[in-house]
Amino acid sequence: MTEPTVVRTSAMPPGTPEVPVAIVGAGACGLTAAIFLREAGIECALIERDAVPQGSTALSSGLVPAAGTRAQRNAGVGTDTPAAFAADIQRKARGTAAAHLVAAYTEAIAPALDALEARHGLSFELLDGFLYPGHSARRMHTLRERTGAALVATLEAAALRAGAMLLTDAQASELHVDEAGRVLGLGIRRPDGHIEHLACGALLLACNGFGGNAAMVRELLPELRDAVFAGHAGNDGSAILWGRQLGAALADLGGCQGHGSWAVPHGALVTWALMMEGGIQVNTRGERFHDETAGYSEASVQVLAQPGGVAWSVFGEHQLALGRGFPDFVAAEAAGAVRHAADARALASLIGCEARTLAATLGQASLRAPYHAIKVTGALFHTQGGLDIDAGCRVLRAAGGGPFPNLLAAGGAARGVSGNAVWGYLSGNGLLSAVAGGFIAAGTLAAMARR
Repeated sequence: MTEPTVVRTSAMPPGTPEVPVAIVGAGACGLTAAIFLREAGIECALIERDAVPQGSTALSSGLVPAAGTRAQRNAGVGTDTPAAFAADIQRKARGTAAAHLVAAYTEAIAPALDALEARHGLSFELLDGFLYPGHSARRMHTLRERTGAALVATLEAAALRAGAMLLTDAQASELHVDEAGRVLGLGIRRPDGHIEHLACGALLLACNGFGGNAAMVRELLPELRDAVFAGHAGNDGSAILWGRQLGAALADLGGCQGHGSWAVPHGALVTWALMMEGGIQVNTRGERFHDETAGYSEASVQVLAQPGGVAWSVFGEHQLALGRGFPDFVAAEAAGAVRHAADARALASLIGCEARTLAATLGQASLRAPYHAIKVTGALFHTQGGLDIDAGCRVLRAAGGGPFPNLLAAGGAARGVSGNAVWGYLSGNGLLSAVAGGFIAAGTLAAMARR
């Protein structure tokens, strides 16, 4: 990894091309921002390190929570409100989530999704059948494909149709900043190692967090130092490293999305819907060790604390049928992750535990034979802490110094709405911050451009 650097300068090199807005990262956040910037008539360039936009969005389930959307009303969920959504977020985070961002994101996300649908060709439907942990209403929105890869590809197509410029195989490695803290442009590293320069009137950091930076995980997330990193390699902590050099405020660096259902050795995510619909997790002794309905993020730490850092997700016929409606489960089953047992004794043999212990555990659950099981471990998907921002996504200086003149951050580059711990993550908080943050940032940037 090339260390991200801040270059102090009074001007970009002569002849440097310029755009009104540069966006680092073409995931859900950056693409959403680009779509709405173009809608406002603002030219922008997306700087994407990969050959094709992917990022954490492509590795997610693609589910975006929102309250008050057209899709909710069409599905008969007409009583959900941004205030109820905000209350759920704070309840999960035990009141520690950034209140100004919780309010901003829960108010913005429904207009963002409705506008993407009405004006940019995305078609959302409401996920039916069960509630994700911590949500008091059905508010998970998905494209028909139910994958993050489909979401990022659809957003990319919409951004390009709107006229956004996309530079791929382009890793932002330098921030050029003057003495007043104004961003003048970027140094962009190409695959052959040479640096190109791009000047900009304003910069949005929509790159992701630091989950792929092992040293930063050990420093900031010691509970998850042994977790499988199941996120995108581009989560290298660039935004935080730039922020430290700039003297920016950082917040909620202990916040993250873990997951307690990463199939091993297959390396596949298994939907937590199985647990929410009555599945349980047992350790290698056949003991149930936590309340699965509390959430899949904190489950990562619970699973890692078990013997060998592994557990078995156990479920019945109902959950098996439900899981087969999710592409990630179908892929895991195709890879051989799902094992089957005709009765409790066969399941104990599969797990390698005492049949009597497992029988007692199953007797306290509502599961009935035949049983199905997946061996899992705890994983880290993405981080939820980063640059501190105001409600308009402007990056703040440390020690209450106010916002930088033209630097914004959103999505994984910024603090999220999950507080400062693994247990604060409410299902969908990552894509909530990405899509709502991109939508809000576009509005802030458009207002700056008009001024």
